[in-house]
Amino acid sequence: MSLATAEAPTRLATTSSLTNGRLPGWAPWTLLGVSLLTSFAVFGILAMSNQTAPNYGGAAVVGIVLYLVLITMISSIVEGRRKATDRLVTGVVGTAFAIAMIPLVSVAWTVIQNGVAGINAEFFNSSMRNIVGEGGGALHAITGTLLITLAAAIISIPIGLFTAIYLIEYGRGSIARGITFLVDVMTGIPSIVAGLFAYAVFALFFGPGVRMGIMGAIALAVLMIPVVVRSSEEMLRLVPNELREASYALGVPKWLTILKVVLPTSIAGITTGIMLSIARVIGETAPLLITAGVATSMNYSLTEGRMMTLPVFAYTQYMNQGIPQFAYIDRAWAAALVLIVIVMVLNLLARLIAKIFAPKNGR
Repeated sequence: MSLATAEAPTRLATTSSLTNGRLPGWAPWTLLGVSLLTSFAVFGILAMSNQTAPNYGGAAVVGIVLYLVLITMISSIVEGRRKATDRLVTGVVGTAFAIAMIPLVSVAWTVIQNGVAGINAEFFNSSMRNIVGEGGGALHAITGTLLITLAAAIISIPIGLFTAIYLIEYGRGSIARGITFLVDVMTGIPSIVAGLFAYAVFALFFGPGVRMGIMGAIALAVLMIPVVVRSSEEMLRLVPNELREASYALGVPKWLTILKVVLPTSIAGITTGIMLSIARVIGETAPLLITAGVATSMNYSLTEGRMMTLPVFAYTQYMNQGIPQFAYIDRAWAAALVLIVIVMVLNLLARLIAKIFAPKNGR
């Protein structure tokens, strides 16, 4: 009896996972690999027979469809219909994610590959003043981008944050509904309209043809405000009412509750939303062409003269190519690469700020 009892766990342990109602962990990946290899082999044979280049995109699509069919059929037989449906949906979602990543990775790789050729010390320490052909740099454009974006953030962040606080904490009735409607409308405003608005406002006071960096900052602020309002509003709404009520129960006034409880609790999400709004506008070209204009020399003043920015610099270098042509193209790609790096650094900085100022566990 004891010998039979001892052998029973051994037989159960050696039972194959294919017969106990669950596929092993390696099965989906093996099916995916076999499906892709089969599809690429078939397309390769067809390409060789027709003496044409293989259709890699078509082979990948057919391989993924074949995988979805196989994993659904096999899972339905072994695991049941419900698990088969789960694996099918998982495969579709994973495929959608892979498709979404293709253009992102492609754009990043293309910009890095082409932008490295134009990166050098001169690119970061000189402007395009009196430069024709090779040489020169984008220091004036980098400075202009940082100054205009900083000014736009200073204008838009307080307005957007205070508007969100009003809508969540104080706003009631038709006024709040009207503000919400206007924010929704502003979210869909084309960037060129924001540029025309800023230009029209300054043209009334300074006359037509005026170009200044502050005009570009105001145009970008018009685009940033609705994004800041929407993101901050959602984050403030996620703060539990129990925290507010506990603060009120201790006799803390509402304004201090918002300052000391509500905002610190939602600071991580608010910071992320602000960085999304900055990333939304830092690459705008059309409104800055109208408002800040084009310049080839350094300008540190937002209220005096034209100011160059990285998006406009990349656009003008690529559209107004001279001799040698490669110098202009290299500068355009280098400007695009620097712009992406700036956005990445700002996002990392935002994560660091959110981590530092977010409420600590156990407090």
